[in-house]
Amino acid sequence: MKYKRFFHLNSLRLQLLSRSLLVILSLLMLIGVFQYVFMKQFIYTNKIRSIEDQIHLIPDDVWKHDIETSQNVKRSRPMVYFPGVNITFINQKSTFLRLAKDPHHSYFPKLSASTYKQVMNNIKQPNNTTSLIKKIDGHQEQVIVLKPIVFDGEIQGVIQINTPTESLRDLLIRQMMIFLMLSLTAMTIAFFVFSSVLKRTLVPLFTTTKKVEHINAGSLHDRLPVNQGQIEMDRLSLSINEMLERLEKAFKAETEAKEQMRRFVADASHELRTPLTSIHGFLEVLLRGASSNPEQLNAALKSMYGESKRLRKLIQDLLLLAQLDQLPPFQKEYCFIDELILDMKPQLILLAGNRKVLFDFPSRLPSEVNKDQFKQVVLNLFSNAVQHTNPTTGVIQVVGKINEEELSLIIQDNGHGIPQEHLPHLFERFYKADASRSRAYGGAGLGLAISASIIELHGGKIRVKSKLNVGTAFEILLPLT
Repeated sequence: MKYKRFFHLNSLRLQLLSRSLLVILSLLMLIGVFQYVFMKQFIYTNKIRSIEDQIHLIPDDVWKHDIETSQNVKRSRPMVYFPGVNITFINQKSTFLRLAKDPHHSYFPKLSASTYKQVMNNIKQPNNTTSLIKKIDGHQEQVIVLKPIVFDGEIQGVIQINTPTESLRDLLIRQMMIFLMLSLTAMTIAFFVFSSVLKRTLVPLFTTTKKVEHINAGSLHDRLPVNQGQIEMDRLSLSINEMLERLEKAFKAETEAKEQMRRFVADASHELRTPLTSIHGFLEVLLRGASSNPEQLNAALKSMYGESKRLRKLIQDLLLLAQLDQLPPFQKEYCFIDELILDMKPQLILLAGNRKVLFDFPSRLPSEVNKDQFKQVVLNLFSNAVQHTNPTTGVIQVVGKINEEELSLIIQDNGHGIPQEHLPHLFERFYKADASRSRAYGGAGLGLAISASIIELHGGKIRVKSKLNVGTAFEILLPLT
């Protein structure tokens, strides 16, 4: 199974291995071609130079002796003898005279008369030779060396030495066969060595693949190793880990959102059912005959009116939250928050009743806000302070501060405070730290959630601090313009 996976056509390891070996094979073939060309040139040139060096060592008198001896009927052994070559003398009348013959390759080529004439005329240098490599009349290819011969100041003819290139080709083929065997051996070694090296090199990739498969099975909390010794794989693992972290947060947020939605629907249903139940109950009472009694009719109508107001307020809050959840485009304008609060002062004092209200703005508070929505936030927080303070001894302070980065608006009271366990949940929808008090004031637990959403849309945040029997402080933080 392991080898089947290794030799699968789509296997990255096999593709890398085959392409790498193909590159090595191409390089070896290229080296082989260059080696063949240069070695052939070297062997043939070396043979020619060897013959030329031997010719140059023989004085013309020796050639004269061999030529005259060969012209006699009774020939004696020639003084010039090169093993493996044929030596021929060609005079000016293009007559061929054999001076030495190789018993294995006795063929000697006959070149054109013009070639010999050209060699005879080229006598400016005594040791001048002409070299050729030719194949004539279907015979074997020959290495031919021509040298002009001068006796007594006159050109006598040309000495022609030839030898077949068969032995040179055999040497060249042997060298190429050795190179081929070495190349095949190198390819075989490269296959096994590179397979092992490639396997180790791809270990981080295989580890990452298995880890991703495991994560894909449902383990989003797992993370890929980021110190595997390969920069690229470490960067990839780091990117995947960051993506997994975002996905895990997204899934967690989605789960929390579903749970919040479930609670929201349940709480909204409960809050809507309560006033509807009350209205329905009063209607039943009226239908049973209470409508004929003016006092009972008046009390029922007042109760139904109060419940309908509460129902309308709840529906308005739910619609507003739905709009805020959709991140609606909203218009902000430059203003001073302190001026905005002071414009609301009569309304806030009226809302506070007999409670003492203090305003403290030591400096201007410039910002960009949606005035109507910001006023709603201030009213929500101020109303919350009113609900939780004593009607006669209660004190509510509205304080504005500013620093280099943001402005702060604090609405603080001296009420009974909020238990610490409730503080993290205050801005959740339908959450009520004191259900009885909220119901007495007609609250459904949406005011603080609405306020937090509005401030978040302004790029700010709300913080809360509270201490039992001391008081509570809500702080709005907004960025400076």
